Amino acid sequence: MQMPQISRGRALVYIGLLLAALTLAGRLALRSDEGPERSMQPVPLRAEPAPPRKVLVHVVGAVRSPGLYRLDEGSRIDDAITAAGGPKARAALELVNLASPVADGQQVVVPVRGSEGASSAGSAPGEATAERVHLNTATLEELDALPGIGPVTAQEILDYRAEHGAFSSVEELDAVPGIGPTRLAELLELVDL
Repeated sequence: MQMPQISRGRALVYIGLLLAALTLAGRLALRSDEGPERSMQPVPLRAEPAPPRKVLVHVVGAVRSPGLYRLDEGSRIDDAITAAGGPKARAALELVNLASPVADGQQVVVPVRGSEGASSAGSAPGEATAERVHLNTATLEELDALPGIGPVTAQEILDYRAEHGAFSSVEELDAVPGIGPTRLAELLELVDL
């Protein structure tokens, strides 16, 4: 089949008409306010952060209102004591690591100045303490006072606690460098959470 011949002048007229039609259609589309372009306007979105997870902490000892408190995950011992109404006048806060993070199910004990537990912090390094040392709140000096735990291992315990959060069991001490099964067996009667 042979294509019909179109003269050069006629082809130019067809192209001109086609361009005019496209121009007119484009102008009509741009002038339309109710077209689909109007409904495609971006809608501002607001992302709301997830509510913080809560942990349950038992605060006892020399605080104004001992009891159970729900705190935001990532809270510190100081936040738990504040939630319990703050320390009493005779609280031995120097024996509590206020910067230590709290863990779900943890008991925070605020000792009374002059009590047995408060005097154990002054023991010489390596000397056994009369009261159990609380792993989740103990200071370097309190840990160093445990038999078989020197300053290096005491610092390892603090580093482990800072990296992994509060201890969930006394047996978790086995994961701390420098504490093996034998040392853990010796410490079971001397420490708690």
